[in-house]
Amino acid sequence: MLTPKQIVEQLDRYIIGQDEAKRSVAIALRNRYRRSRLPLELREEITPKNIIMMGPTGVGKTEISRRLAKLVDAPFVKVEATKFTEVGYVGRDVDSMVRDLVEASIRLCKQSEYERVHMMAEAAAEQRLVDILCEDPEAAKKASKAATLFGLQMLLNPNDNSVKAPELTEEEKQKRKSKRESVLEALRKGALENEIVNVEVTESASGNDAMLAMGIDLNLNEMFGGMLPKRKKQRKVPVSEARRILVAEESDKLIDMDEVIDRAIERAEQDGIIFIDEIDKIAASGAVSGADVSREGVQRDILPIVEGSTVNTKYGPVKTDYMLFIAAGAFHVSKVSDLIPELQGRFPIRVKLNALTVEDYERILTQPENAVIKQYEALLETDNVRLKIDDEAKRAIAEAAFRANETSENIGARRLHTIIENLLDDISFNATGDHPMIDVVIDRNYVESRLNIQKTSEDLNKYIV
Repeated sequence: MLTPKQIVEQLDRYIIGQDEAKRSVAIALRNRYRRSRLPLELREEITPKNIIMMGPTGVGKTEISRRLAKLVDAPFVKVEATKFTEVGYVGRDVDSMVRDLVEASIRLCKQSEYERVHMMAEAAAEQRLVDILCEDPEAAKKASKAATLFGLQMLLNPNDNSVKAPELTEEEKQKRKSKRESVLEALRKGALENEIVNVEVTESASGNDAMLAMGIDLNLNEMFGGMLPKRKKQRKVPVSEARRILVAEESDKLIDMDEVIDRAIERAEQDGIIFIDEIDKIAASGAVSGADVSREGVQRDILPIVEGSTVNTKYGPVKTDYMLFIAAGAFHVSKVSDLIPELQGRFPIRVKLNALTVEDYERILTQPENAVIKQYEALLETDNVRLKIDDEAKRAIAEAAFRANETSENIGARRLHTIIENLLDDISFNATGDHPMIDVVIDRNYVESRLNIQKTSEDLNKYIV
């Protein structure tokens, strides 16, 4: 398990600044590890210290939480608090956040099981592919006819020991073995990847859209204990696609889903992270009336989930006592103190994230491993355009982002994507990939002319909002 310093170092690879928030989540994550090493009696008494983040949009609140979960491979879901205030199909039951977390946990556990049995599944799928490729339609008809006759004989004379199933001759056995070996060799060399084969696939039952929108996820086959027959259909696909389908089917056969579900529920309960965004939008300001009553009602619905309760899911009851909840909001109009006192008490750690400066925008462009400029350079290089943005140009882009966020709605680092898209619009449109590699260098003059930075801030908004 990583130490708090190491966790912060890992977060620094993707998120610029916001050191206080990184420290808080790093400590919260480390405390989980510390708790797991305590005796059971004491462990049950220690609950996670939930965090509330305050700061404008686009400064890294969601990204810090998502990267934190990915760092330790913990189940993670993000929910919008406002979703629970809406009426009709778009509204959701508050308990749905826990159900979503369990689903995310099952996906993680299934993926780790798939990786464990991958080699065995690939070997079984390879043999099934050989069977399909070696199938002789005429021989299959003869075999089917012989099997039918054998079945009829057994039906009419079940006690007749003289009746035997049709057997292959030694010559047929040798011929079949030789064909299988040659097909297997060609398959392993990749010579048959584009061959079209018939594969039988099981159709997945999809839920009703209206019911899913209301948070009701019903699977009739599960309700009837798997009594309903699974629908299957034939698909004509290349060998490369058939291999993927067959590996997935063989993987499902090799894993024990009951064990996966048990482990997933435990991981969701002990390691799950739920990120509640826009919590400031459900904070009631001033006298409680009108829409504020609905918002306070949502707070009271969220309270038992955060406080620790048991939620019924289709996989069984799930406890929320030891899940880590991270809430976030801009809190421009309302304040944390506008939340109901009981809910405030369930988020003892409060962190303020700072608005980004010009220097922050400049670092965001290049420093993180998934930096904006690195993404666009990689995209254009696929079409034989080697992009180079010099330091002065980066500074100009950072200044444009800062100015736009100051003079209009502050959307944080997301503004950089809008500016870069505008900046590279002509280059992206004209790059076709059917020409030799071209070097394109963007300097400050190009940025200023493209974005018309010398104009007033009102004119600048027209180009980058």
